[in-house]
Amino acid sequence: MAKRTDVKKVLIIGSGPIVIGQAAEFDYAGTQACLALKEEGYEVILCNSNPATIMTDTQIADKVYMEPLTLEYIAKILRYERPDAIIPGIGGQTGLNLCVQLEKKGILNECQTKLLGTSSKSIEMAEDRELFKEMCQRIGEPVIPSEITYDLEHAKKAALEIGYPVVLRPAFTLGGTGGGFANNEEELVEIGLNAFKLSPVHQVLIEKSVKGYKEIEFEVMRDGNDKAITICGMENVDPVGVHTGDSIVVAPILSLNDKDLKMLNDSALKIIHELKIEGGCNVQFALNPYSSEYFLIEVNPRVSRSSALASKASGYPIARVTAKIAMGMALEDIPVAGGTAAIEPSLDYIVAKFPRFPFDKFASAPNTLGTQMKATGEVMGIGSSLEECMLKSVRSLETGVCHFHLAKFDSYTDDELYAYISEFKDDQVFAIFELIRRGASLEKLHKITMITPLFLESYKKIVDMENKVKEQGLTDEILREAKVMGFGDKFLGILTGTPEVDIYNRRKSLGIVPVFRMVDTLHTGKYIAYLYSSYTGKNESRHTDKKKIIVLGADSGRH
Repeated sequence: MAKRTDVKKVLIIGSGPIVIGQAAEFDYAGTQACLALKEEGYEVILCNSNPATIMTDTQIADKVYMEPLTLEYIAKILRYERPDAIIPGIGGQTGLNLCVQLEKKGILNECQTKLLGTSSKSIEMAEDRELFKEMCQRIGEPVIPSEITYDLEHAKKAALEIGYPVVLRPAFTLGGTGGGFANNEEELVEIGLNAFKLSPVHQVLIEKSVKGYKEIEFEVMRDGNDKAITICGMENVDPVGVHTGDSIVVAPILSLNDKDLKMLNDSALKIIHELKIEGGCNVQFALNPYSSEYFLIEVNPRVSRSSALASKASGYPIARVTAKIAMGMALEDIPVAGGTAAIEPSLDYIVAKFPRFPFDKFASAPNTLGTQMKATGEVMGIGSSLEECMLKSVRSLETGVCHFHLAKFDSYTDDELYAYISEFKDDQVFAIFELIRRGASLEKLHKITMITPLFLESYKKIVDMENKVKEQGLTDEILREAKVMGFGDKFLGILTGTPEVDIYNRRKSLGIVPVFRMVDTLHTGKYIAYLYSSYTGKNESRHTDKKKIIVLGADSGRH
């Protein structure tokens, strides 16, 4: 497939201002897409009202409009610029909704602007809860028992028929905005009033709660030739009940057997083929932790929050490839890291994403978590083991902690800690670690939290290493073991009563220093300048004689 020659000018809609609970993940996607389109020789017009993103830098697009992201303003820009095409799946839910509105109002037709990539019909089928349910039933994919409702009385009746507890999911909102769990009619009314108000189509799905099921996601990609690949599988540490943006997420999927992994992967590919999505797509599943029973939770027919994670975790430029597919290119025509976009990435390392919450700035806000996202950013650690990438991630949060220890839980009784972890909270993982230190059984912790045993076992390995250092001292061998596991010098100093600098100097004298390993998921043999540190393996970072500048990023994203 050759790229389109009937298109010269393309409009990209950004995601607008940063809002608590929505992070800034679409800025990366829009920037990648704009650069990819310019690379192919297209004129790029960008509209985004956020001056804080690199996307609105004048070098990213040929022309930048700093205007409100409303139908009125976008319509004015369309009528003035008369772009040949618009790509809907780049600016998150904001951009997607605006593109759908522009087509429904006849503005795209009036301006003779094509909607490229995923069609409005496919978008509607994925986003409209009723159409999505009908599609799943048609192709034999299991969906959670649910009913579409358009007012509060209808919602009450549906909840009684389905049976409490239920989850409310408003249509066409971002980050789970307006949704939540209801255990009774009183809670349903409280959540429902807001849910109907926030859904632009006043539609709310009343769905049977599958809280406690494992939440699994797949990022898949399809081109106009109907070729589809899986880019990355991801597993939420928290069970269903916590918005994926608020959960610790691990890639690749670690706890499933081959049969269940293939079953869900095949289902994700089946969905993207049926929806005829052209570009990246995120598919979320709920899997019964005690059987192979699964349900489709939802599909994002666009570059999503999970796409940002999958892209960084796999080294596969999802937004860039999505933009080029929208312009008619096939996966095998798009060069990626010495290979092509048609090659499925394969990870030989582990990634952990940790959410960054704003509760340190909003101390009076309740820190309980649910289906509505509350995180304002996230960090990602790459490592050779699950323990290493998790310890890297927790040190990156800039919350004043250097390990899985929060002083606030030291004074809690065991009963208070068990009560604390019975609800989803932003710092629940620290309370779980404190209970493991006190000898809590992993079986009991699993029963209360429904966190997969594999992750609880990983937590225990970290606690076991803490105890080993305390009991046997920091011998040369134990120091090496602790560094391989991912322990920071600062926490090893705390455990042994030694200054951090002394730990650093000692391990350096012993030759216990990190190497930098390459993220080469396409295994093309080409040097990729995308690296992570590890205390295992060989150094793959290449030195040059060029003069160097180091640029420090802003880290986890906070308000």
